[in-house]
Amino acid sequence: MNRHKRCALKTLITTWNLIPWNKVYKRVRSLQRRIAKAISEGYRNKACALQWLLTHSFAAKLLAVKRVTENKGKNTPGVDGVLWKTSKDKLKATNSLIRQGYTVKPLRRVYIKKKNGKERPLGIPTMKDRAMQALFLSGLDPVSETTADFSSYGFRRKRSCHDAIARCYIHLSRNDSATWILEADIKGCFDNISHDWIINNILTDKRIVTKWLKAGFIDNNKLFPTKAGTPQGGIISPTIANMVLDGLEEAIYKCVNTRIRQYDGCRRNYHKIHFVRYADDFIVTGASEDILRNVVKPVIADFLNERGLTLSETKTKITDVYTGFDFLGQNIRKFSNGKLLIRPSKENFKAVLSKIKFIIIKHRGAPTVDLIHRLNSVITGWSNYHKRIVAAEYFVDLDRFIWFYLWKWAKRRHSNKGYYWIANKYFKKVGNRKWTFFGTFYNRTEILLKYASDTQIKRHVLINGKANPYCALWDKYYRRRFAMSLTA
Repeated sequence: MNRHKRCALKTLITTWNLIPWNKVYKRVRSLQRRIAKAISEGYRNKACALQWLLTHSFAAKLLAVKRVTENKGKNTPGVDGVLWKTSKDKLKATNSLIRQGYTVKPLRRVYIKKKNGKERPLGIPTMKDRAMQALFLSGLDPVSETTADFSSYGFRRKRSCHDAIARCYIHLSRNDSATWILEADIKGCFDNISHDWIINNILTDKRIVTKWLKAGFIDNNKLFPTKAGTPQGGIISPTIANMVLDGLEEAIYKCVNTRIRQYDGCRRNYHKIHFVRYADDFIVTGASEDILRNVVKPVIADFLNERGLTLSETKTKITDVYTGFDFLGQNIRKFSNGKLLIRPSKENFKAVLSKIKFIIIKHRGAPTVDLIHRLNSVITGWSNYHKRIVAAEYFVDLDRFIWFYLWKWAKRRHSNKGYYWIANKYFKKVGNRKWTFFGTFYNRTEILLKYASDTQIKRHVLINGKANPYCALWDKYYRRRFAMSLTA
């Protein structure tokens, strides 16, 4: 992008609602592709120069502000209490994203509950810091995608949990597949990453990254310094964490291959060692428990130690595939007949049941349409997540559970009415179903409760591990996958 084009775009924009976003996306995309190409060809200095151009581009600044003002955290302020809601605020914020004289404010510390009842700390940056992170992420993401591990699927464009589960199915479903699994858990991944390693190894503006890492956080009106880790809540943190763990797959295959040959003189494929990672959760398959414990686990520990990380001894375990294990909310288990089944995990199913029960109880006095709207979003989200695996029975059980609690909900609202009256008021026949829960809006239009069992089960097509969304050679491949997803 030359200087005249940048100036033309900046002078053209006077109102946020009239921004030509197609031109903005196109200009940013062009620089991102050049960065990815430079990295793939080994020209790191050229990539750094292109990152500089991108982070000083007015188009990239517009997209950064657009991202932080349209995501879920747009109404959550930082320590300064500032939000960007009006068009004037957004344009002013775009012009304020300047590297020179930029100072980072401390994070606002909040806590969210985990499944085990404990609390997880979350750091919330200010709007300006979030926008600056989004700006520099636009230059870092092409680097991350180009250098990422083949079997890494978390917090990456065009990849999802379904790809990680599909990779597990490929490595474990055959009759001669691995029968032992190393379930690895990193102890406080985001909180313990070495700052020195990030600054010395990640290709981005070291001065700006250092400011983010050393910003500290405010908890109960007290300022605390940060000596390690990346803030959970920062836009750029997942990408940084991914890049910290990138190379683990290659380290396992390379070092384990050497050690195994010294160990018993056999090749890697003989021991069926495969790696699948989603963010900081990963598994390693192996032909025997001995190989995973004495060869693979030490390699992982050494790799993580260089980055200031350690394995959790209590949560890291080696499991037989015939016993089964949980990964990304789904249970993977092979049975005695040699068939591998991937189903929703018990904990995940219990969690959605508890959530639905809580929603129904919370809406005891609410209009029926509000209850249906809230339940439909949960049913759709949960069933879409599990529609790529063996989940038909769970969908039926979910529908049965929902009907049972909706019937209790209806009887409680009309304790002085008969069952036939309640059934006619809240349930109707739709097709072959006689008990479809429904509600009526003020304009007399109806809304029906969705059935999880109506979700069609269809196996996910695994993405090519080499596919790069910033490389033009893969555009046709991504278009074809998108077309397939529309018919799935």
